[in-house]
Amino acid sequence: MQLLESPYGTLSLTRYPATRNPTLQAFDAADQYLLNQLHAAQTGGPLLIINDQFGALASALAAQQPCSWGDSHLSELALAENLRANQQAAEQISFVPGNLTPPGPYQRVLLRIPKSLSLLEEQLRRLRPLLAPGAIVMAGAMIKHLPTRAGDLLASYIGPYQASLGWKKARLLTAEFEPDLVPPNQPLTTRYGLENTDLSLLNLPGVFSRERLDIGTRILLPVVAQQAVTAQRIADLGCGNGALGLMAALHNPQAQLLFCDESYAAVSSAQQNFAEAFAGRTSEFQVSDGLRGVAEQSLDLVLCNPPFHQQQVIGDENAMRLFQQSRKALAPGGRLLVVGNRHLGYHVKLRQYFSDVSQLAANNKFVVLQAT
Repeated sequence: MQLLESPYGTLSLTRYPATRNPTLQAFDAADQYLLNQLHAAQTGGPLLIINDQFGALASALAAQQPCSWGDSHLSELALAENLRANQQAAEQISFVPGNLTPPGPYQRVLLRIPKSLSLLEEQLRRLRPLLAPGAIVMAGAMIKHLPTRAGDLLASYIGPYQASLGWKKARLLTAEFEPDLVPPNQPLTTRYGLENTDLSLLNLPGVFSRERLDIGTRILLPVVAQQAVTAQRIADLGCGNGALGLMAALHNPQAQLLFCDESYAAVSSAQQNFAEAFAGRTSEFQVSDGLRGVAEQSLDLVLCNPPFHQQQVIGDENAMRLFQQSRKALAPGGRLLVVGNRHLGYHVKLRQYFSDVSQLAANNKFVVLQAT
């Protein structure tokens, strides 16, 4: 736990999922800067918080009963955990998943600028009708992670903005709602074909690999086509747009499929893609922390292209957690198919949880491993 000190008091906060890295905090200077500036503004009215990664902003402002809105289920779990740790009532804050729209109207908005510009644009587009006259939107990020187009998007959808001076390597962009502004109206979804099939993949804003199929998934797909035919219960873990699960469903019409991801946009994309590809066929879709909550020994095959980052933090902790969850969820003899960069050394790490690990495919950058 780390202590966050702000004009609203001192909180003890932790990251979710928990990390072994003592240098990683559940907040940063951009969170502190937003809280300082909001307090200095001395404004009131309904408050909306967007993309509060570990719940630092909502926890600090719980007494003001804010609404927290974001695409990440892990952020929702982090907020709940940090409220409990600080003896704050969960009822003080309403969390609205990214696939739904907050009620509005809002006078004040605190926005953590996400890594994905497409997600930022989609959120600003949906935010605009929720703003009250004279509403202020304060968007914050660490300077090294601040996209150059973030200010342009803020100006296009909300109104003219001012950039703050840097403070502890953080910066804020503050915009006042301009009611006469005519925002852009171009489509924000993308679509491309699933290789060697007649299927196409819809991608909502913010979904991983939304412009084109990533190299790791591309090398894993032929292996999935071969391995899925003998499995009855299959999970696409960290499904994104559902490419792996769709390939499994295509080659095994009798299989029971589970698509799960921590992103609401990802699961919505996968659900739309499955419904379009297999009209009338049922499958399960779950926004979750990996396979948390899935019954032990209930799966025959898990397909996974694990993330190697959480927002801007790069590491293997998320992948290791998914490997451990897969081990618990797989029945005896069940298999986990994983693709990863060679340098990540997944063949060694998988042996912490699985008795047999073998390589099924590879190129000069990626390897596909089967863990049994």
